[in-house]
Amino acid sequence: MRLVIISGRSGSGKSSALHVLEDMGFYCIDNLPIALLPALVKQTEHEEHLSRIAVSIDARNLPHAFGNIQEILHELPSEEYQLDVVFLDANEDTLLQRFSATRRKHPLTDKTVSLAEAISYEKNLLQPIADMANLTIDTTTMSVHELRGQIKERVAQKTGSEIAILFQSFGFKHGVPIDADYVFDVRNLPNPYWDPALRAYTGRDPAIITFLQNEPMVQAMQNDISQFVQRWLPSFIEANRSYLTVAIGCTGGQHRSVYLAEQLVKEFQKHDGLVQIRHRELGGISDDS
Repeated sequence: MRLVIISGRSGSGKSSALHVLEDMGFYCIDNLPIALLPALVKQTEHEEHLSRIAVSIDARNLPHAFGNIQEILHELPSEEYQLDVVFLDANEDTLLQRFSATRRKHPLTDKTVSLAEAISYEKNLLQPIADMANLTIDTTTMSVHELRGQIKERVAQKTGSEIAILFQSFGFKHGVPIDADYVFDVRNLPNPYWDPALRAYTGRDPAIITFLQNEPMVQAMQNDISQFVQRWLPSFIEANRSYLTVAIGCTGGQHRSVYLAEQLVKEFQKHDGLVQIRHRELGGISDDS
């Protein structure tokens, strides 16, 4: 049995994530009270047609219930199913903009609680389940299409207990990803941006690839990152982690970080199961296993 718990702050994309899983054949339940999880698992453990279940848990549950989430999940018969806890979030400015654009009412607002206060309070309320998540997805810069792609590739299509590795390029000037397990800064490497003839290309284009392949520092950085991840990957597996996100950052997220992420994926897909790549500033995620 596969059990996926989707949680996160309102406006972060939980409904979209649940819809993707439903489209992929999961039996989905929106806003399930936490206390009913054990009964749900017991009810479905002998139902073959309910071998994949996804439930959404959010702040509409009673506030005191979140304090017991760890105890409830630990008491489930985990030897009989694979559990993934996926937590979605976005920065507060983005959440404010989303609610303003859609004119939706935040579930925690009332006559005395403003939208900004509700968003901040919700973060504290959900912290216990955020701490338990084995996959956190920052949807701040994502379109609905990109989020659906991530859920489809990283969650719905994941089979077995193998670890899924995502190499993500990004630009520091746009902020550090909050969903990364490891962040590597490659801004010290030679920058193709300063060559006007190369500026319009990205790290996936032959001109940039040739430029960076001819720089010994770039190869040395790639080797160091690869050795570090390989050194510590077994500890993630031993800790029953299902996901590992490695973020590679340069200044703008167009050249050096993109190139290194691409090279690392090619290297790791030779040895590991599910290896994926996402270029945050370029958009898109792909399965390169």
